[in-house]
Amino acid sequence: MQSINPKPSMGILQLSEGEKKFQLTRYAPSEQLRHLVKHYWFISWALEGQAPYSQDVVPNPCVNMVIEEHQSGIYGAASRRYTKQIEGNGHVFGVKFQPGGFYPFIHSPLAELTDQSLTLAAVFGDEAIKYVHQMVNEHEPARMIALTEALLLKQLPEEDPSVNLINEIINRINEDRSLTKVEQLCGIFDMNIRKLQRLFNQYVGISPKWVIKLYRLQNAAETMDMASQPDLLKLTADLGYYDQSHFIKDFKSIIGKTPEEYAKA
Repeated sequence: MQSINPKPSMGILQLSEGEKKFQLTRYAPSEQLRHLVKHYWFISWALEGQAPYSQDVVPNPCVNMVIEEHQSGIYGAASRRYTKQIEGNGHVFGVKFQPGGFYPFIHSPLAELTDQSLTLAAVFGDEAIKYVHQMVNEHEPARMIALTEALLLKQLPEEDPSVNLINEIINRINEDRSLTKVEQLCGIFDMNIRKLQRLFNQYVGISPKWVIKLYRLQNAAETMDMASQPDLLKLTADLGYYDQSHFIKDFKSIIGKTPEEYAKA
């Protein structure tokens, strides 16, 4: 069982502050599942006798399967920031699928799952009932990963070349900060805009334009987390914005605060 290190925030805002309240570890999947699963994650906390803690999370273009004691489910890509509150003592286990990695399990457009959820049984049938029962009685990540891989491998879908293409496109968006427009993607991957939009609608659930915006603003928040006095004018230009007011508006729409408010926090 291989943990992933160093640990990028991947949309968890002000992660260094959050980890004073909870422990987050991510684990790489087996080779057979790497094209479908980005990683497994395990969060535990011990806040008994302390105030509840609220953690803000920026949406990302991935489906998550989440196993917790009283509420397990499969959650589509979110289109807006959300907040998770933790209190007392507890833990949660999750599977973060690759951006296009969940579609082969359901063969329905992922746009229908955006901001929505499914039960595990709706996707994995009766096997899911036994699986969830086993998982909520487990506390060791290694055992939870073994149970999860057994479930996924038992229903491993046929290889879909579009999954690899989507992963390649979204990795490019994430890694290339100069990429700010959908037209640039079309040129890089030699694809017309309508085909690209259909592909994202089917396999991701949110548009390529929205994915570019999410990653740019996630990058902005991470940059601000690491800098004591971030240069907001430079950041605006680096992200491809022509004016600061547009950047401030987009940042607040996703992060929930203006860049200045976020930097002070």
